[in-house]
Amino acid sequence: MIRQRRTPPEGVGPMLRRARDRAGLSQSELAVRVGVRRPYINKLEHSARCPSLLVAQALADVLALDEDETAVLYGCAVDDAGHNHPARVAA
Repeated sequence: MIRQRRTPPEGVGPMLRRARDRAGLSQSELAVRVGVRRPYINKLEHSARCPSLLVAQALADVLALDEDETAVLYGCAVDDAGHNHPARVAA
């Protein structure tokens, strides 16, 4: 199975940036708390990547997103990527 890279709706990246600013975290600090690398956070904030479902859940928790923000983030999350991808689970 070959997965196509998807990009999130335009407003998702800026929403994540605002939430990170509200939380008083740098990209590096957020990356450590979520368990990803800083460049990945940068790509998310620039709407260049969709997070995996696992990363979206961690972001929502760490950033204390409200219900609307969480719904937007989960709406663009992909379930066929990242640590919860079936190919990784099987390995």
